[in-house]
Amino acid sequence: MGMFTESVDVVCNSEGQPQSLAWAGRSYSVCAEPARWYERRQWWAEESRAPLGSGPGLVDHEIWRVQVVPFQTGRDDGVADEPLTLDLTRHIRSGRWRLLRIHDALRPRTA
Repeated sequence: MGMFTESVDVVCNSEGQPQSLAWAGRSYSVCAEPARWYERRQWWAEESRAPLGSGPGLVDHEIWRVQVVPFQTGRDDGVADEPLTLDLTRHIRSGRWRLLRIHDALRPRTA
């Protein structure tokens, strides 16, 4: 599993769930039901003071685990791409999305 932070463009459905994304010059479609949870962040290490009333965006990160496959246009060889599992975070106040983790990215492929 790789862990880092990189900007991604995410398109959500009417319920606010990710349905597609663009990352590293490629477009991906979400191929399974995404999972959402919240994680605490160390805001005291990043902020000198917590402004009054700023708890939800300051304390918690919204995390989404999604499985995606690359958009395929014109591919007709019958071979499906294996889904890639990603963890994304959305900044509550700005709405910006970032890629946090790539799961199974280094798993060896068998022939």
